Amino acid sequence: MPELPEVHTTATMLDRLISGLTISDAWTDYGGKIHEGKDNIKDPKFFRKFRVSVIGAKIKNVERRGKNVLINLSNGQTILVHMKMTGQLLYGTYRRVPSSKLKVSSKSEKLKAKGQQLTASPWIAIAPEALKDPYSRFVHLVISFTNGKHLALSDVRKFAKVTLLPTKTAHETGHLADIGPEPLEKSFDFKKFQGRLFTWPKSRIKQVLMDPKVVSGIGNIYSDEILWDSGIHPLSIVSKIPALKLKKMFDSMKLILRKGIQFGGDSTSDYRTPLGTKGNFQYHHQAYQKTSGKCGKKRCSGIITKLKLGGRSAHFCPKHQILYS
Repeated sequence: MPELPEVHTTATMLDRLISGLTISDAWTDYGGKIHEGKDNIKDPKFFRKFRVSVIGAKIKNVERRGKNVLINLSNGQTILVHMKMTGQLLYGTYRRVPSSKLKVSSKSEKLKAKGQQLTASPWIAIAPEALKDPYSRFVHLVISFTNGKHLALSDVRKFAKVTLLPTKTAHETGHLADIGPEPLEKSFDFKKFQGRLFTWPKSRIKQVLMDPKVVSGIGNIYSDEILWDSGIHPLSIVSKIPALKLKKMFDSMKLILRKGIQFGGDSTSDYRTPLGTKGNFQYHHQAYQKTSGKCGKKRCSGIITKLKLGGRSAHFCPKHQILYS
């Protein structure tokens, strides 16, 4: 799932690419009885209202809250997109083709063999070239602009969420109200960070760090990297970690998240920027998916180890990451 650096990269790029553009149409093939009555575009009735509301509106700006992309419109409405597991927001030129002419690539067949439920999209990427990535061809939402270009949501597993909210009250809705503080805001200091962690004093630090109600935007990748950098074992109990180590983790959090943004996000899996390109943070991992590799910490002889925690994986160095329990 895209985390804070990936969503920040997406929102920042889209703000530059689509602000000022006017929406001419919207299309989706999400739907089905299972989604009826829900407040997102997967409900066909909701999408019809969504389409009417956005056509003719101009993009004011694009911002991020937690792992959500917020596209603010000139008509006082905000399109909220949560990319979930495999969503990609892509901007460029697309062409719609008749379903009878759709072809499934060999790459898609390989994905299907792994158990994915995939359908070929009637929208074909034309430019830029990077949008033709096989992982970016499962388009389930297209917003068209009067300049002839499109904002497409590719979503292999169809878990993404798209809804429409009044801009003035968007942050008070159930979609955003419970999200924790933004970790990179200047006002979010160590005292506030420590207070947020201690809402779950008896819990494991990795799980608390990934709780979006505690601190927003941190997931599996960046929690591994933060804990590695701060020397804290992922199974450590929050209340047992010394204050000095928590301060180190706070500093590491700011450092690692900013580094993730600097490198354009992490494309270990299928994250892509709005122009279809990959981020580069995956080339700077110290712990995440480095199982059995030598620890990169200076003067540390440890070997990166993997364990399961609450249904998620945790990668760490048992040598320098101290277990506080």
